[in-house]
Amino acid sequence: MPNIATHSPGSVVLLQGNEAIARGALEGGAQVCTAYPGTPSSEIIATLAPVAKDRGIHVEWSINEKVATEVAGAAAFAGLRSLSAMKNAGLNVAMDFLMHLNLSTLGDRGGGMVVVVCDDPQAHASGDEEDTRWTAQMANVPLLEPGNPQEAKDMTKWALDLSEELSCYCFLRGYTRLSHSRGPVKLGELPSPTRKANFDTSKGYSPYIAPPKHAALIEKMARLRERFESSPFNPYSGPEHPELLIICSGSGGFCSLDAVEALGLTKSVGILRLGTLWPFPQDLVRSYVARTGKVLVVEEVDPFLEVHVKEAIVSPSPVGSPEIYGKGSGHIGYYGEMTPDVVIKALSKIFNLEYQARDRRYEDEVQNAASQMVIDRGMAWCPGCPHRASFFALRNAIRKDGRKALVTGDIGCYALDIFPYGTHQTNVLHCMGSGAGTACGFGELGQFDFKQPVVAICGDSTFFHASVPALINAVYNKSNMTLVILDNDVTAMTGFQPHPGTGRTATQEATTIVDAEALCRSLGCRVEIRDPFDTKATTAALVELMKDEEGVRVLILRRKCELLRMRQERKQLFKVWVTPEKCTGEKCGYCYQVLQCPGISWDKETGKARVQETLCVGCGFCADICPLKAIVKEEIA
Repeated sequence: MPNIATHSPGSVVLLQGNEAIARGALEGGAQVCTAYPGTPSSEIIATLAPVAKDRGIHVEWSINEKVATEVAGAAAFAGLRSLSAMKNAGLNVAMDFLMHLNLSTLGDRGGGMVVVVCDDPQAHASGDEEDTRWTAQMANVPLLEPGNPQEAKDMTKWALDLSEELSCYCFLRGYTRLSHSRGPVKLGELPSPTRKANFDTSKGYSPYIAPPKHAALIEKMARLRERFESSPFNPYSGPEHPELLIICSGSGGFCSLDAVEALGLTKSVGILRLGTLWPFPQDLVRSYVARTGKVLVVEEVDPFLEVHVKEAIVSPSPVGSPEIYGKGSGHIGYYGEMTPDVVIKALSKIFNLEYQARDRRYEDEVQNAASQMVIDRGMAWCPGCPHRASFFALRNAIRKDGRKALVTGDIGCYALDIFPYGTHQTNVLHCMGSGAGTACGFGELGQFDFKQPVVAICGDSTFFHASVPALINAVYNKSNMTLVILDNDVTAMTGFQPHPGTGRTATQEATTIVDAEALCRSLGCRVEIRDPFDTKATTAALVELMKDEEGVRVLILRRKCELLRMRQERKQLFKVWVTPEKCTGEKCGYCYQVLQCPGISWDKETGKARVQETLCVGCGFCADICPLKAIVKEEIA
């Protein structure tokens, strides 16, 4: 991550969208910044944490998104400016607090608060394509959406100003292609964080009584809408009276520009790119729609803009009778990411143009050549990942038990079990904490003749985030279940962030270790601890715990993430190789077909297994489970 606090004002640097948001937080005077890791938002706090001490600000990885927004809200109540970041799914966790904070206001001391939510169209790192723009309308709070890293910085700073002025938090919507793409950003001044926190205890802030506060919020947003009508973040480019007007936001902006230029329609098509999405600037939209007879709405996932464009055209009075193209007409899809090709196809259909983005023969040749050279790789655990060993033992235990145990999964690297290169033990998988929660439910079905053992899987970070309440519920309601906590000492999937069980904060300060084992024991759970690389002991423990139907059982499988260990120790544990004389190749295939570690492959020339030295991390697990003892490991001093 770049040190975003060292560049002088006026200099231009290449920043990711997330890094630009972090810089905007500093320029806007944010003194408290919080988040729970979640792709594609994680880099915001990861960028701020290294400069927190020098800047005199507080940056933290919170236990979950709800707590993160509550911490940021407290800072705003105390007169400071704050920022809380999360991915789209994280907003669901934070909503209870945010849907009340909108009514209470942020107090009279002048604090401001920005909630950054990064959506994930195409679901690159998510379980869904949730479009969080509707949340701003539901909460009736401001929503800004940048179209590039420069706007991401500028809008973050402006959102903090706006929040303080309105005494209301503001949403800033990011998305994958903004978060993880780079662009030139001109830096502004960095103010010194000199505000002191204080709360006037003679006053109180809450959503009660709701109706009058709701009315005040509605009036406040109506005044803000008038300002949004003339915002510089709603630029227009194109002819004064275009044949067709594109209305777009976010990634739809640069995709539309590319498409219009590619089709040679710059003199026929205008582009209105909206950056202030809620309150919706309907008068601005009406003024541009009045200049054309056709409108194409370009946006990802839901028809948020399209719905409000159509409303603006007919209310308070109709603006002509333009043809509206978009998701409703079938010109733009309801799912997936926006690309220039999507807009090109829509425009080609509207203008009856023949356009092929790529030469078909060339594309076919490229695809054919690539298929000969590129191996089809599904998502798989990293070489040396302890989760592979954990699920290997779980599969063995389920087979030994013989009662077709039901396995509920959770969100983390271990969710890869459901994919082609996993072991396919996981039967139910939804969201953070739902592994323990659904297991709790299945474990309470005994009176309805449910006899299958129930095993819930969660990671150490997920345990603290959302599994503890479900575990308490299981104990309280006498659920018959086993919770397996995969403790790899890090929040690995989102970029190796610390969590309450690691003893380190976001700024790498030492802190109290929250002991998951002690926590589970304090609830009255039977707790066992094993090393997942000890396959026999782990399998035996799982079998025993599934048979023990007295109370809730917890098995903690503790082994450090191999990538984290390699980062810290900078060496392999073992040198690993295959003894050709003992290996029977495809007659066995246990290592590369069953274990499916990327560090082992089948050698076509020898017909034997082969260790891929460029991928193997030397964990030695394959040598431990090889039934023919054909794989050898030698400890490296």
